[in-house]
Amino acid sequence: MFIDLALIVAATGAALVLRDNFEVTPERAAAAAPYLLCTLVSAAVILPAFGAHRSVWGFTGLPDLLRVAAATVAIVISAVTLGFVLNRMDGVARALPPLQGVLTLVFLIAARVSTWLWRRSGVAPGRAGAVLASTCRTVLVLGVGEVGALYLRAVSIHARDSIRIAGFLDDDGRHIGRSVHGYPVLGAPERVAELLRDLELHGVFVDAVVVAADFETLTPLAQRALLDLEASSDVVLEFLFDQLGLGGGSGRGVSAATFSVDPEEISKAIARPYWRVKRVLDVIGALVLLGALAPLLLLAVAISVIDVGWPPIFWQQRPGRFGRPFKLYKLRTMAPAHDEEGRRVPDELRASALGRLSRRLRLDELPQLLNILAGDMSFVGPRPLLPIDQPRGCMARLMATPGLTGWAQVKGGRAISAADKAALDIWYVRNASLALDIEIMLLTVSLVIFGDRVDPAAICDARRDLRQAAPRHLSESELAARRFLPTTREEAA
Repeated sequence: MFIDLALIVAATGAALVLRDNFEVTPERAAAAAPYLLCTLVSAAVILPAFGAHRSVWGFTGLPDLLRVAAATVAIVISAVTLGFVLNRMDGVARALPPLQGVLTLVFLIAARVSTWLWRRSGVAPGRAGAVLASTCRTVLVLGVGEVGALYLRAVSIHARDSIRIAGFLDDDGRHIGRSVHGYPVLGAPERVAELLRDLELHGVFVDAVVVAADFETLTPLAQRALLDLEASSDVVLEFLFDQLGLGGGSGRGVSAATFSVDPEEISKAIARPYWRVKRVLDVIGALVLLGALAPLLLLAVAISVIDVGWPPIFWQQRPGRFGRPFKLYKLRTMAPAHDEEGRRVPDELRASALGRLSRRLRLDELPQLLNILAGDMSFVGPRPLLPIDQPRGCMARLMATPGLTGWAQVKGGRAISAADKAALDIWYVRNASLALDIEIMLLTVSLVIFGDRVDPAAICDARRDLRQAAPRHLSESELAARRFLPTTREEAA
């Protein structure tokens, strides 16, 4: 992170020089010093919160660059806010923060991309000796895609002398006759035997076909051609998807019963235009609140450090939209789970009075504004649960982006069962609207002030609607097995 901080200092200095037309006086530099300090304080908190400093630069990808961009925006907004509170930005030109943001983004991304390019241009690791040509394996790669490209990259780095690529097979006719990283796409997998005979005429003898695609997604003709080839020749099939543990990930094995609601109905619900509007509102709201609450967030971080020590940020992996895992951030409010001798510390002894107050006022959830800005969360939606707490048969609640607060929180919160929360969450997914989101946010303010309140009528309505929306092919016993459905007349009344 120290390199990132140095780059931010350099970008801020460059912005000051450009703003003053390369005529920076000592007085101007001194006037900008408090703003630079605010920038460094903000960066020291925001870079770890976004995880922008953790990526290995030689393996930088698009998600890493997006995190850097989001962190840069947050740093500039926070620095401006702190600078205004400190001395009303006295002596700092209005054009400096935007210019600083652009140059900071350029410096941080350029450093990462340059390292990535330098690594890619490097030669393969040295070997004890040259590999004899007779020991080289010649392979065909089936599948023009990311997994196939990954295989090529691995071969070029680690096995360029021991594995030779004869070409590609692909079932997309648009790719045939073209090339991937210089290797020709020879034809469709159904023609694999014919293509191998053609290669043999040119003195190329294939030892293996690397299947860099999910075998189950290939056409029956392609599957049969490959299996027949393996059975009738010495050519080996290597299923890269299975070796990487990627097989069976298409999601076709998910039954309608897993959703508890007709999947077609849920698909229509999440396809409504409001969800796109909601994302725009989330980004605007997160940016505004990050700027407005930056002093409060920094104060809460300082209290957390004083109370429970470093680091102040705690994260947990939670299932997000469609079940994709993401890191949910919170401020630490509890001491470590084990003492210096490794003994387990009871939870009631880990939380201090300050920690309990922070959780009561929801201050520990302020870092989740960063999750909202990153798109992992929304202001309103089903709360992201730990995988072990995710109710079985409630896939429908994972169809929406998880929220900072939700219908289940304002209608019962910690006082109701996981089954009732699931019913309320699914009801929200089916009925989400701007008016409902505003109502939930207003009720959340009341919840913070007065505590959790249970609304039996809302729970009963959600359970009744969920029962009516359950897939029609499920029997009553199957419905009852999904614990959140009423099973008696009194409960259904």
